[in-house]
Amino acid sequence: MLCLLAVFTAIPLRAEDIDPQEAVDACRVVEDPLRRLACYDRIPGADVTAQDELAETLEMFPDETVPVAAAATVDDTPVNRSRMMRRWELDDATHGGRLRVRRHEPVYLLPGRWSSDPNDNPATPNQPRPARRPDLDAIEVKFQLSLKTKVADNLFGNNGDVWVGFTQQSNWQAYNSVESEPFRETNYAPEAMLAWRTGLDLFGWRWQMLNLGFVHQSNGRADPLSRSWNRLYAMFGFERGNFEVYARPWLRVEADGDDDNPDIEDFLGHGDVRVIWRRGKHDVSFLGRYAPDDNRGAIQADWHWPLRGDLKAYLQVFHGYGETLIDYNHRQTTIGLGVSLVQ
Repeated sequence: MLCLLAVFTAIPLRAEDIDPQEAVDACRVVEDPLRRLACYDRIPGADVTAQDELAETLEMFPDETVPVAAAATVDDTPVNRSRMMRRWELDDATHGGRLRVRRHEPVYLLPGRWSSDPNDNPATPNQPRPARRPDLDAIEVKFQLSLKTKVADNLFGNNGDVWVGFTQQSNWQAYNSVESEPFRETNYAPEAMLAWRTGLDLFGWRWQMLNLGFVHQSNGRADPLSRSWNRLYAMFGFERGNFEVYARPWLRVEADGDDDNPDIEDFLGHGDVRVIWRRGKHDVSFLGRYAPDDNRGAIQADWHWPLRGDLKAYLQVFHGYGETLIDYNHRQTTIGLGVSLVQ
């Protein structure tokens, strides 16, 4: 993986690699009208310069707005900010206001998701195997919804934003008429995050952000299929060229005597790392977890490529433990194909 990083970071990002729709979406959240106008003009293919548009717009504003307009320079727009800065709104140019809904994790639908070994007999050290073993299909439907919103910004001067998010991932035996097409597993993950802009250069990479967060994840089921855990985490975000890297160590937090899955860290480890490479409208990412004491872990590869507008084709490949909570101690290989939204 380090070799891939070294090769691809040397490839410059061309103007044609910028997604116009993504650039438009970045500009929409800018509240100041002059900054927003300058932002739109920086989108590739614009017919006029930002300075000409600003000059025309200034004539429509009273004199007292001129100092504000002067700050809306061509370079001070979300288009010129990195993708990580735009996603987490890490400075004034990218701030989009509070209580507006944004995408959090990928939003996708996989009508066909195949498993090499469906988990039809789940158990944990504290939970026995269910009395009845369902006849699970190897092919099912998988989908994920994930949203976030900002509830506070600039808590410390011009830095420190508080976000809350919610992610739901479901696995549906939609083609299993024998078992009446049940939802095999649904995981719910509400979380809260403090996003902090760092903006430091380290060994050729840009350390853009630090997130401190708390996430609760559970499947909302009754015993013996109940699974849940709570985590405090720190997420470090780095960028270089077409690459983003998110390193997220975590600390498990559980109430004494209330643990359906006491050995979950032996399979999912104490953190994960996500590497994202983008080229034009194509996104390729790798997510990895590893528990060194037990030599267990997982890796997931994702590829999004354009179809139309915000709709992208999506290929997901997973191998290891913990694709879902009910499968945290079950190893399998899965391949899913479908579509993703709002990348």
